[in-house]
Amino acid sequence: MRLRSKGQLTVPIEVREHLGLHEGDEVKFVIQGDAVQIVRAKASASPGRRVAARLRGRGSSGMSTDEIMNLLRGED
Repeated sequence: MRLRSKGQLTVPIEVREHLGLHEGDEVKFVIQGDAVQIVRAKASASPGRRVAARLRGRGSSGMSTDEIMNLLRGED
């Protein structure tokens, strides 16, 4: 494995699969003497949950969820 000019490394697929890592997951490096350990930084939310968290509270229609769902379903 070679360190790139910007300090980037590619984590081998076997390691990602073993740790259950996916794009967007956060990891941290733990230094132990001359060795470095890669560990999950925290319980990372799925991409869908991250998008939902960003959008939460942004609605400004003044309508309730039920009113919006009825409108989308074409119900009165």
